[in-house]
Amino acid sequence: MKKQWRKSVVSVLSILLIFTLIFAGCGSSATNEPTDEPSNTEGTATNDQPQEQPADEGTYLEQAYAGKFKGTKVSMFGPFADADEVKFNNSIKEFEEKTGIDIQYQGSKEFEATINIRVEGGNAPDIADFPQPGLLANFVKSGKVIDVSTFLDGSHLKSNYNQSWIDMATMEGKDGEIMAGIWNRSNVKSLVWYPKKQFEEAGYTVPQTWDELIALSEQIAADGDQAWAIGIESGAATGWAATDWIEDIMLRTTTPENYDKWVKGELSFTSDEVKNAAKKMTEIWFNDDYVYGGRKSIVTTSFGDAPKPMFDNPPKTWLHRQGNFITSFFPEGLEAGVDYDWFYLPSIDEQYGKPVLVAGDIYAMFNDRPEVRAVMEFFTTGESIKTWVQSGGVIAPMNDASLDWYASDMDRRMAELIQNASTIRFDGSDLMPGSVGAGTFWKGMTDYASGTVDLDEAMEEIEAGWNK
Repeated sequence: MKKQWRKSVVSVLSILLIFTLIFAGCGSSATNEPTDEPSNTEGTATNDQPQEQPADEGTYLEQAYAGKFKGTKVSMFGPFADADEVKFNNSIKEFEEKTGIDIQYQGSKEFEATINIRVEGGNAPDIADFPQPGLLANFVKSGKVIDVSTFLDGSHLKSNYNQSWIDMATMEGKDGEIMAGIWNRSNVKSLVWYPKKQFEEAGYTVPQTWDELIALSEQIAADGDQAWAIGIESGAATGWAATDWIEDIMLRTTTPENYDKWVKGELSFTSDEVKNAAKKMTEIWFNDDYVYGGRKSIVTTSFGDAPKPMFDNPPKTWLHRQGNFITSFFPEGLEAGVDYDWFYLPSIDEQYGKPVLVAGDIYAMFNDRPEVRAVMEFFTTGESIKTWVQSGGVIAPMNDASLDWYASDMDRRMAELIQNASTIRFDGSDLMPGSVGAGTFWKGMTDYASGTVDLDEAMEEIEAGWNK
């Protein structure tokens, strides 16, 4: 009887064991099945191996437009706030509607401080917008940024961007160089503004060379006016406007490679190249016949107030070198292209072509998911910034952004200037460490302009910032 009972128990256990193995096998198979469900990895930097998509499914952007990523969310963090945040959200609205991807943008005026906290705290956004590439470079060095060249089509990038944009996006990573992001918005700095109507009535002509620019300054002086409106006062940021002058002149008097070494600290401020740029600047700055109010007024005049005397009737001054944002400081009621216009700050040495100094936004990727890749690919297209371009105040860095989109001839010419530039380089002070770019560089240029230090002392003062 016991023997028969044991036999029955063994039979039951055998059956149970078989079912257990079958169910375990089924469970294992289900676990390994690929899934189209999005993973929620916001806040966790995922620098895994690139995710390859089947060739017949197209690029990630094409898959997005086919609806593959519908219902997913992509978080984005950046400095756009107020009106700029509205313009950004308008620029992505159609993409969201067509793809079903929800790009959740969060803007902050404290972006620079907050992004450090978020990334270091394990709460990185999927995509972050950096107006200062130098800040992004720090995250790249620590290996926290996805190399976008692992999934973006290199031939598309080369055809859609001036090579300089690609060069500027290439940064030193933890294990070598990577493409740290893509450029989506730009501002042009190499511009000289003037009161167009009065300028033409006075018989002045736009200079094509640096020598012609100096000759124009002499002509205006001979007519009884001081040509240049220059002001670098900006509260705690006094001096930043002077750094733009040095950067523009550096691009016109030495090689792009030297410019790159300079912003990395490999070419000293005390070098002949940098001092030569400062001397070139002072041909204008330190000539009281050229500067409205004379040299002494430069450090006490607000950068935003400096161009206003150009629009007195008659003008008290005629020329103002500044980026395209400065028009927001012009008096109200002026008509672009009629009451004011701009010309390109002329080349100095022909061998360096027509370089352009810019500022702008580079979008970097911290979390690697298919829908994030699709959004990043979208941001490489002119379509991603079309409505913003049409609203004015921004220049697209992409070649496929139609010139017809620009609301004014002035903006359209800026876009052409960028597309045809021999070299494009980002604002140098924004690429330098804060102790230099927003520290000794600002102060040293202010001290030099005011006359409290000479050139050698100013350059030594600025160079010391690299050791802080």
